[in-house]
Amino acid sequence: MSKRVMVIGATGVLGRPAVARLLEAGYSVSGLTRSASREAAVRATGAQPVAGDLFSTSSLVTALRGHDAVLNLATRIPRKTTSKSAWALNDEVRVSGSAALAAAVRQVEEVRTVVQEGISFVYADGGSTLLTEEAPLRPTGVTASSVTAHANVAALADRTVVRLRIGTLLGTDAMTAALLSAARRGGPLILGSRSDWTTPIHPSDAAAAAVAALEAPSGVYNVGAPAVLKGELGAALAAAAGVRRARALPKWLVSRIPLAEPMGRSQRVDSGKLMEATGWKCERPVPGPDWFTED
Repeated sequence: MSKRVMVIGATGVLGRPAVARLLEAGYSVSGLTRSASREAAVRATGAQPVAGDLFSTSSLVTALRGHDAVLNLATRIPRKTTSKSAWALNDEVRVSGSAALAAAVRQVEEVRTVVQEGISFVYADGGSTLLTEEAPLRPTGVTASSVTAHANVAALADRTVVRLRIGTLLGTDAMTAALLSAARRGGPLILGSRSDWTTPIHPSDAAAAAVAALEAPSGVYNVGAPAVLKGELGAALAAAAGVRRARALPKWLVSRIPLAEPMGRSQRVDSGKLMEATGWKCERPVPGPDWFTED
């Protein structure tokens, strides 16, 4: 019998390709849906809709029965990322949602594996140092909820719990499209120094990593394409936007903008641990035209 996996966030940027990867691998896949109106969207991904509320432990207990694993990819990234209040729901999803999920898993013995999404922006500025999972963290503002979510599920000591620190998602998603659109109007494509490091990843590769993580031992794992200089990524983004040169917002200025500051750091993140544990590797290791034109 194939492993039964519940995907939370099945219709999202990571959820949709993750469901496709799971089905290709022979898993039986369910997608959590809070309302009947969302059932069609979940079904369109290929997953079987299962009713449940991420903020309700009792409804999650019911939804999780019959599953061997749960892949929590739920986020609520706002369209207006410069507003602190707009991030409140995303924080609630990560903090309260992960707490409810952990409480539910404790009551469903058959669920043996939990994979929780997270972000690599929580690392402190590392300069040119390669950042492994043991590197210092500096969670601030809206990035702190990712650390809390990891802590909530890590408390499930009797299960396999995998926590992911995912790099900057760039692809055909709405967030990337908004970034490129802003660049055409003179907006910046680089936050910080062109000579600093950043760790991007295409959503399809991040989704493949999340699926691979179902077979990994408990622990924290970085998920990113090979790190690149911000100037190099900026050039790829400029080409995608159709602008001559990527505008950069100086690091000193970014450091004074609380919501942007984490993205202004130099973070050369290493994903070797997950590669060694599961055999996963990026199919699109270098940002280029295919990142922004193909799902």
